[in-house]
Amino acid sequence: MSDRTTAAETLAAGAPAKSAPHVDAGDAGYSKDLKSRHINMIAIGGAIGTGLFLGAGGRMAGAGPSLAIAYAVCGVFAFFVVRALGELVLYRPSSGAFVSYAREFMGEKGAFAAGWLYFLNWSTTAIADITAAATYVHFWAMFSDIPQWILALIALAVVLTANLISVKYFGEMEFWFAIIKVAALVAFMLVGIFLVVTQHPIDGHTPGFSTITDNGGIFPMGMLPMLLVIQGVVFAYASVELCGVAAGETESPEKIMPKAINSIMWRVGLFYVGSVVLLALLLPYTAYSGDQSPFVTVMDKLGVPGAAGVMNLVVLTAALSSLNSGLYSTGRILRSMALSGSAPKFTGRMNKGQVPYGGILLTAGFGVLGVALNYKMPGRAFEIVLNFASIGILGTWGMIMLCSLLFWHRAQDGRVTRPSYRLPWAPYTQIVTLFFLAGVVFLMWWGGGVGRTTVMFLPLIAAALVGGWFVVRGRVNAIAAQRQDA
Repeated sequence: MSDRTTAAETLAAGAPAKSAPHVDAGDAGYSKDLKSRHINMIAIGGAIGTGLFLGAGGRMAGAGPSLAIAYAVCGVFAFFVVRALGELVLYRPSSGAFVSYAREFMGEKGAFAAGWLYFLNWSTTAIADITAAATYVHFWAMFSDIPQWILALIALAVVLTANLISVKYFGEMEFWFAIIKVAALVAFMLVGIFLVVTQHPIDGHTPGFSTITDNGGIFPMGMLPMLLVIQGVVFAYASVELCGVAAGETESPEKIMPKAINSIMWRVGLFYVGSVVLLALLLPYTAYSGDQSPFVTVMDKLGVPGAAGVMNLVVLTAALSSLNSGLYSTGRILRSMALSGSAPKFTGRMNKGQVPYGGILLTAGFGVLGVALNYKMPGRAFEIVLNFASIGILGTWGMIMLCSLLFWHRAQDGRVTRPSYRLPWAPYTQIVTLFFLAGVVFLMWWGGGVGRTTVMFLPLIAAALVGGWFVVRGRVNAIAAQRQDA
């Protein structure tokens, strides 16, 4: 069977051609050790990460309480993306996820572009995560004298070691990481609601709506800052597609995935929007900064002994969880690409624990570059990689929606059958989401600074993808021909 999509014989004159089941060589060799509890908590962990725990502080300072609106809007589109991916997963589960779907619906060129954009996303996100982890550790005085780059290197080494053992270890790590994150957010929100209801003073401020109205309202600096932070808010949702990758290593994705994906929407509303609203009610937006988690800021100013330290430990867990997820997902994606010839051969290798260690090590290698960045520019490392990660995220989400749109068109032609679990309002949902993603790129350019510089790198990224394709296309075609002859 070819690794590409093949068409069956026409069933009858004038009848549309039905597609034979697509087979992806990259799906072979994995254990099916991820259980329902793992997938559900991976879905939660994917929706709660560094972008909220660290990034919300600087964005709150820049946009004020309107940040909650930005999180809500981006959350809706993030849900559309993961719901579209969920429909594709139920059509055909694959550890190659959207790279495998791009191969089926757009050919090897599409798979090549989707895979390397995803690698751009997670290789830069890995740098952001180890930077965040090092920043969190500096909160404790006993570590304050240790250079940021050393702490970043330690974080990378610890998570890399755990990720290389087996998928079961990854699942367990993510399960408990997610438990810690959810428990901490729930506890923070309960404390925050209590403080607002009782109007208990925090650092001389009385929590409540007056905290917003007395400090410029919802849009203290106008609507423009809210629009400009959307590019960073998109980064906060960067891991929602992870459950689609993990579906390839679970026994019953058709039972597990719909429940896990549907729950993302209310989690976004509760944890992201709800927590940001509470942050705005508890302290003036000017009290927050990008140098510290806003949750730690609140606990620190509240003066509860040890509370800030505990919350800082939680946000450190979130950063390590995100890094763990990135190494996991890129390892699977790169293996799918390697077996089709569009990634280096060594990224297709697996160890005895059925872990694609080659791709994981390649991503970790870029993490080492992040250690160097933390050495050279410790103050700007997070901001720089955040923007490049956002480009990768936007590209990945765009490819998912394009695959979903092409899948819908094939279903309309009768060549494939959509599962009962579907993206609602197709094809309009895909089209609107693609326009939204294009709008985010425009906002990055319009905002100037690092964002504009990042957008100016787009032609270089496109040229690298085109050049890379011409380098590998001979090998890709040769592998495809071998599979067709087999």
